[in-house]
Amino acid sequence: MIEPHTPAPIRYVAEDGQVVQELPATYTPELLRDLHHTMLRAREFDRKLITLLRQGRTTFYAQSSGMEATQVGLARSIRTGHDWVWPYYRDHTLGLALGVPMFELISQCLGTNSDPSRGRQMPHHFASARMNFVSVSSSIASQVPPAAGSAMAQKYLGTDEITVCTFGDGATSEGDWHAGMNMAGAAGAPCLFVCENNQWAISTNLRGQTASETIHIKAKAYGMPGFYVDGNDIVAVMEVCTHAADYVRAGNGPALVECLTYRVGSHSNADADAEKSYRTRDEVDEWLGRDPIVRLEKLLEGLGQPIGAEERADLIARTHREVDEHVLAAEATGSPDWRIIFEDVYSDLPSHLRDQAAALRSEMEGAASQGARA
Repeated sequence: MIEPHTPAPIRYVAEDGQVVQELPATYTPELLRDLHHTMLRAREFDRKLITLLRQGRTTFYAQSSGMEATQVGLARSIRTGHDWVWPYYRDHTLGLALGVPMFELISQCLGTNSDPSRGRQMPHHFASARMNFVSVSSSIASQVPPAAGSAMAQKYLGTDEITVCTFGDGATSEGDWHAGMNMAGAAGAPCLFVCENNQWAISTNLRGQTASETIHIKAKAYGMPGFYVDGNDIVAVMEVCTHAADYVRAGNGPALVECLTYRVGSHSNADADAEKSYRTRDEVDEWLGRDPIVRLEKLLEGLGQPIGAEERADLIARTHREVDEHVLAAEATGSPDWRIIFEDVYSDLPSHLRDQAAALRSEMEGAASQGARA
């Protein structure tokens, strides 16, 4: 039985790969290897995007390394293209696990013509209309109230959809978070709130965010169950998130899941050297010992289905080639034309924007003419 408000995080697999709670029969070696593939692919995508950042081919990126089990496990509880997802800015692994094409993610980071957002959003702030994956926003907790509203609409319309809203631990200090939680609780809206508690909100740790012992306990104030799970245990995350999603789908109202995990990289490329400025090397090393990918590899080894060194290296190499190919293909599509900044908002462009477009056109043509003479 998966119960809410447990004193310790729910887990099935310990850091050393030992099974501490019987695995459901659905966790076959084939499924576990597929989960490993998805997690390792996301980890290597992370590394390659940092390289692109250092090369100056994109300007912003927020890693999810160390949080793969939380995001991949959550993805397996979501009905892709049916449920609605309101993500936070570290959720590209969630996007990949749901099936958002890597080419679209890379195109968005590069801001090329192949970017579905047409270069009009910050790098690493992707969306997918066909997957009901709402655009990422950097404003902390700004996705929570509209996610509650989305779920309220689903209830009023009588659909069988649910809304999934993710956020970091720092978001729970924002007024928007409390307003959204309260709205969903009061309306009995079908919203699954998932806190990816990675211990640090930029340079502020969890103890600096809240006097509450945990995040999930806050669910009690809003009339919903709060589940506490080891976010680096892929089996536990899948089981708890699926259980919570089923609870929400059954018409019981919202639920909150707290996934206890860790970001091993910096907050973003705008962050100072995390390991020297606000957290210790010992702390990072301790969490590296809880690596979700290594834990799954140890589980598979214990089940007699080890991931061999050659197999692992081949998967890494294939992911790197995949990223490189997508980068070249995206860059080959060129940069978006300046005219698109006036498109896709109004069916009939207002006069002040027509004037701005004319002024900009004149400026662009003048710059082109001057460049030609030079």
